[in-house]
Amino acid sequence: MQSDCYLQRRQQLLAQLPANSVVLIPAATEQTRSRDTEYPFRQNSDFWYYTGFNEPDALLILSKDQQAQCEALLLCRDKDPLAEIWQGRRLGPAAAFTTLGLKAASISEQHEQLTQAINGKHAVYLNLGEHPALEQQLACIMQGLRQREKRGDIAPLALQDLRPFSSEQRLIKDDAELTMMRRAAQISSQAHHRAMQFCHSGAFEYQLEAEILHEFAMQGARYPAYNSIVGSGENGCILHYTENSSQLKAGDLVLIDAGCELAGYAADISRTFPVSGRFSPEQAALYELVLEAQLACIAAVKPGTTFAELNTIAEQILTKGLLQLGILQGDLTELITNKACKQYFMHGIGHWLGLDVHDVGAYKVATADRPFVPGMVLTIEPGLYIASGSSTAEKWWGLAVRIEDNILVTNEGAENLTAGCVKTLGDIEQLMKNNQAKAPC
Repeated sequence: MQSDCYLQRRQQLLAQLPANSVVLIPAATEQTRSRDTEYPFRQNSDFWYYTGFNEPDALLILSKDQQAQCEALLLCRDKDPLAEIWQGRRLGPAAAFTTLGLKAASISEQHEQLTQAINGKHAVYLNLGEHPALEQQLACIMQGLRQREKRGDIAPLALQDLRPFSSEQRLIKDDAELTMMRRAAQISSQAHHRAMQFCHSGAFEYQLEAEILHEFAMQGARYPAYNSIVGSGENGCILHYTENSSQLKAGDLVLIDAGCELAGYAADISRTFPVSGRFSPEQAALYELVLEAQLACIAAVKPGTTFAELNTIAEQILTKGLLQLGILQGDLTELITNKACKQYFMHGIGHWLGLDVHDVGAYKVATADRPFVPGMVLTIEPGLYIASGSSTAEKWWGLAVRIEDNILVTNEGAENLTAGCVKTLGDIEQLMKNNQAKAPC
């Protein structure tokens, strides 16, 4: 993305805030994995959204004075030839303006720069509770300012939570974000296809995961957006199963929930398919029911729709279908009223998607369910999970189906970003057909 994209986002944020205020957005820090090794660095989502700068130990300071004049300052690590030999290149303050369009100074000046930035300001905005060390530093600086009031120093009167502003801004995706999300969706769809084509009896869940991660990386998305779920057989009934260690068995289903992260943006796809390449009658019946619910929910997405309405659509279709299959018994109206399907459909219909796989943004506004507006991206992911011992016929035990797509709300209705990932019974079986003929023993 170009630096003017991040400039526009900073300007949009500051336009929402009152005059005489300061915004503080820290970068992420490196996290120790074991002893002297670190986990792969992943930038703080808010910091990335407003800067496009992918180094740790940095701080963005946005200031708005009494005349509503705005300034931005990036504090970042200094150039260090020795450190860069061992740990990689650093941008350094001198190159920040040319590269990022940001005035910059050394992170070693953080105390002095913060003191100058907040002195005389009415309020300081940051994600409260998320950065305890920064909040402690602010408390010390503010106490020092109060002790120097006779010299004209003035401490801010309040620390305010930035999230009501930044999260709401991030909820509506701009064109640059949607370009990245479409590409992440495409890569992730192809990874699911690769897993389906590799799948065979005797393979292990982690081998399917490896096929997915390989496809991600080969297309420029080095990391998954979240820990991939590859649950075969009854493992699929564990909603956040990530052990991925079991061997695939003929006759079982495999539920994969996986998506790549590209330039910070997440895809999130779930697909369910048979190890053998062909659905059994029970598997097909359950699968078709979940697909019916998902397609109906996608068709209902448009400006003004809510997650609550989608949940109702899914619950009604799933309840009716489970009754017809004999998995539920009783009066349809009573079963719907009592949400009887929730014993097999335990989670909600979806969530926001963006820089975080469960992205920011309120789901209710003034206690009311939030209506969709163009630019929102969300998942739609109905599922059914019938664990062994459930109060239904044994032929259904151990079956788990989830189908998940990524949906952009448009002015006209919706765009399925992951429509390229096959999901009908016929398309899945056809994709797996050639592979099954040559699968290793």
